[in-house]
Amino acid sequence: MDRLESMRIFARVLERRSFTAAAEDLSLPRSTVTDAVKQLEARLGVSLLQRTTRSVAPTFDGEAYYRNCLSILAEVEAAESTFLGAKPKGMLRVDVHGTLARHFVLPRLPEFLDTYPDIELFMSEGDRLVDLVREGIDCVLRVGVPQDSDMIARRIATLPETTLASPAYLETFGIPQTLDDLAHHRMIGFRSSAIGGVLPLLFETKGKVREITLSMTLTVSAAESYYAACLRGMGLIQIPLYHAEPKLTSGEIIEVLPTFKPPSTPVSVLYPRDRQLSPRVRVFVDWLVKIFV
Repeated sequence: MDRLESMRIFARVLERRSFTAAAEDLSLPRSTVTDAVKQLEARLGVSLLQRTTRSVAPTFDGEAYYRNCLSILAEVEAAESTFLGAKPKGMLRVDVHGTLARHFVLPRLPEFLDTYPDIELFMSEGDRLVDLVREGIDCVLRVGVPQDSDMIARRIATLPETTLASPAYLETFGIPQTLDDLAHHRMIGFRSSAIGGVLPLLFETKGKVREITLSMTLTVSAAESYYAACLRGMGLIQIPLYHAEPKLTSGEIIEVLPTFKPPSTPVSVLYPRDRQLSPRVRVFVDWLVKIFV
């Protein structure tokens, strides 16, 4: 096995903290992965990994060697991609926010895969914080203001938000005309993994943002359940306008307090700060920018 392949294997084992997971990612027998790392350590004359029955962790030398491997592998991939006709290839692992995936990404994904047929895309879905390196994810697509300083965040869009209620809810509680009227209303709580609590309703008024938390009879942690509960008259919600447009048009849901808009929500793609961006990640990020324009 050549040195570059050994580097790729070692890097994946360290990132996944598992020989088995790395072998699955690379479509290799576990024995091949184990032997590659042993041969690499023998050639270098140092121990790169600390192994226990439950986990794998880098030694001090292993951490330093890993960072060099990332730089070398990225430079090789970039150099190969500069040849005429060469396109990025290999496994690309991304994690996306579910509603963004279904509304923006999936409808146009065939054009990306047609352009880069040698990229094999694995797309997981969620809105939780993920450890990109530990979980083997190359980049994530998220809504909201990024909080993780260990990641590089590239903002690719800003989505208008709206406050909504169902006709049945408004028949019961009335239509609020001012923010003070909300004292007699209730909201559906959305528990965010980013803050570890329920998000307040936000309204722009007189150049400032006002946070309001109303009484709740239901709190959820999934975007689709949040929207579905609103349609069934269980309270006020705030979501991106694009997600509500079809039912706003049909009258199944109604915008409230249109003169007090929620702040627009940024959409960002995040990737590790200490990892040089590979060509396949770069083309995917550039493509995301295009589809959100």
